[in-house]
This record gives sequence, C-alpha cells and structure tokens, in this order.
Amino acid sequence: MSDRGILIVLSGPSGAGKGTICAALRQQMPNLVYSVSMTTRAPRVGEEEGVSYFFRDKEEFQRLIKEDAFLEYAQVYDNFYGTPKQHVMDLLSEGKSVILEIDIQGAMQVKERFSEAVFIYIVPPSLDILSNRLRDRGTDAADVIDKRLSKASSELALAHRYDYIVVNDVLPDAVEKVASILRAEACKIKRNKEKIQYIYKQYGGKRSNAL
Repeated sequence: MSDRGILIVLSGPSGAGKGTICAALRQQMPNLVYSVSMTTRAPRVGEEEGVSYFFRDKEEFQRLIKEDAFLEYAQVYDNFYGTPKQHVMDLLSEGKSVILEIDIQGAMQVKERFSEAVFIYIVPPSLDILSNRLRDRGTDAADVIDKRLSKASSELALAHRYDYIVVNDVLPDAVEKVASILRAEACKIKRNKEKIQYIYKQYGGKRSNAL
C-alpha cells in the first residue's frame, strides 16, 4: 500500500537560503532525499561515485542527452551537469520524496518533462536584504555579487511559473511554510490512490473508478 513519492523542485536566487531550508527539511522529514546529479567533471578528493555525483565522461553524457535520460541538464564552462531521470523515478517508486535544488532554467526543463513535480520558489524579502546576505557571506567579490543581484531581479519575473513562493524573512518560519506545503501535497487525493482504495475495501466499499 505504497504510493509514489513527491518530486520537489526548489529554486531561488543565490543567498535566498535554499540550502539551509533543504537541510532543515531533511531533519524533519527522513523520507526526503536529495537527488544525485551526474557530471562530466573529475571527482574531487573525498567525493564518492553515486553519493556525491555520478561521474561520467562527455561521450556518455552526450549519448544520454540524445536518449532523453535527464530531467534537466546544463553545460557549465567545460563540463556538463544533469539530473538522471531514471534515478529519480526509482526513488519516487520506492515511496521516497526527492528534492532538487536547481536554478530556474533547470526547473523549467523539469516542468516540461515531469509536470507532476511541486515547484517552490524561495525569495528574500527584498533586494537590499539579499545584497546584505551575499556581502555578509564574504565568499564573492563585489562584481560577482552585482551579477548575482542582477540575475535575481531578472529571474523573479519567472517566479509565477512555480506552484508556490515562500519569502525567507525569518528562517524557521520559511522552513515551516515549505514543510506545510509538502505535508499538504502528500495528502492530495491523486497522490494517495492505493491508500484510498485500501480504506474503501476496509469499509466494504467498491473500487472507485474516479481515482
């Protein structure tokens, strides 16, 4: 009596708090797993095949592109990165929910290939606050921060293509909002067909063709 898991796509500008929210969600929801991406770059020290990434050469990656084997993919400088479709489908079939933390371009690719996913856009309360967060991190030069802020402004125009938008003003509140979205999605009729049929049988009801 196991229904499929849910594919969750989480996007937002750099500095919005996506990674922190994902980490907090996984602590609350042990059935929530990260998807493992595939890449053509060389493994770094400490990285493991199938845990950090699936490492493949460019020839195999390009063959998989032709076979439509990715939910989304992109070329970043000289290397390819992508989300293997079969890996995600296998996890969903096992009843696990899978979270993809990807940019808006990747999210739109997923939307074309798997519209059943739940799309959530994380946004800071203002551009000024986002700017302060990026500067406080101390990891980027001023010109890089300016580029990130410009990109955030342009990407926000596409946020309407997501199912939900969550403003990350107070982190615990943002985490709870995303968790509430996932709990509500998990209760939808279309995601619980086997469970509902089982309940019908317990009450002596007939199978519902509407499900």
